[in-house]
Amino acid sequence: MNLNSINNVYFIGIGGIGMSALARYFHANGKYVGGYDKTMTGITDELMALGIRIHFNDSINEIEERFLDTKTTLVVYTPAVPNSHSELNYFRNNNFEVLKRSKVLGLITENTFCMAIAGTHGKTTTTSILGHLLSECNVEVTAFLGGISENYNSNLILKGTKVSVVEADEFDRSFLTLSPDIACITSMDSDHLDIYGEVSQLHDSFIDFSKKLKPNGKLFVRNGLPIKAITYGIEDDSDYSIQNIKIQNGTYVFDVKTPNNVIKNIQFNLPGRHNLSNALIALAMAVEYGCPHQQLVRALASYKGVKRRFTYHIKTESLVYIDDYAHHPQEINAVFQALKEMYPKKKVLAIFQPHLYSRTRDFADEFAESLSQFDEILLLDIYPARELPIVGITSKWLLDKINNISKQLISKNEIVAKIKKSDAQVILTIGAGDIGEEVKQIKQALKVAS
Repeated sequence: MNLNSINNVYFIGIGGIGMSALARYFHANGKYVGGYDKTMTGITDELMALGIRIHFNDSINEIEERFLDTKTTLVVYTPAVPNSHSELNYFRNNNFEVLKRSKVLGLITENTFCMAIAGTHGKTTTTSILGHLLSECNVEVTAFLGGISENYNSNLILKGTKVSVVEADEFDRSFLTLSPDIACITSMDSDHLDIYGEVSQLHDSFIDFSKKLKPNGKLFVRNGLPIKAITYGIEDDSDYSIQNIKIQNGTYVFDVKTPNNVIKNIQFNLPGRHNLSNALIALAMAVEYGCPHQQLVRALASYKGVKRRFTYHIKTESLVYIDDYAHHPQEINAVFQALKEMYPKKKVLAIFQPHLYSRTRDFADEFAESLSQFDEILLLDIYPARELPIVGITSKWLLDKINNISKQLISKNEIVAKIKKSDAQVILTIGAGDIGEEVKQIKQALKVAS
């Protein structure tokens, strides 16, 4: 398909983080963009402020007439949209070009120098670090991010079309539409078993992705993963390795050993060993591309992070409030490790919203173990996203598995009152559902209380 022949792009699920980045991209490139989403959010507000028309009812009658031309309209949808969606079925049944988001991303990037980040954890942060490094090194880059960059206040970095940086998403095997020049795999932990069934199938999919590189392409993997490639790791014998880690005024300072030399005195402001690993692989990919070392050091020091990835909303001596997207037991463990490294003597209250019935079912014991580490736990109902309820899989069922006497099941409208009753000095909200919509209210309540 030739994207140059398309005048109009219609998105079904336009408010999704990946979909909205594509919407911004096509809008910036002169296409007429519009779409549907189920709910109004901050992202849809921002898109509408750009002049993109969005409606929130699944109704063919609300689609603008210019999108009804089969010859000039591309329809993009996300797998989160159910097959019963009337607009999606209208376009499918009337000979429109209807493509998944991942397929469109593959089309956009196939004629660029594509750098792709795969893995069950760390994709968004690593992608945003790499996009920032390349941008600061004056590379002509477009980066599609799975979160809102604090440096750019957007999920799209648009500095040129020579290089593309993308998240290679394993969900629904979407990453198999890509053909990267440089790629990495950060992790292959069990996840998305509603799609894969068995973890072995998930691993096979990552192996398939590793074979999608263009001729003479380069693949990086975190040391220990069962795929032969350039390795990276922390304080080990990897090809790229972080060494001599120190914490100075809440900032990591370290050296990086490359295959050819050592880059000294690098500063990085995000806490947690998982973020150190993300910074390392982004740096390694930029080095392999050819970016100057000293420019990379300056760029990494200026990286601010991604919204809802260990985002500080209050940071004082007496009170800290952090919000994070963690929705898998390993991600929760990583957040806990970062908190304990930065605040070893402070009491932590964690408010967690489970994401998906299937994920809660498949990892219930692991969730219980990771959540039990916190001093206090408040558990919200499961956020269903694309799923219908599964009999017996509830937050109460999960709560009973948590080995901690300070645990409660609450509703969202109880969050503020429960926080105010706690004597915790560190407050943490975690989850990939709509818990992020509560941040503003929590922040305001804590500021008033303090």
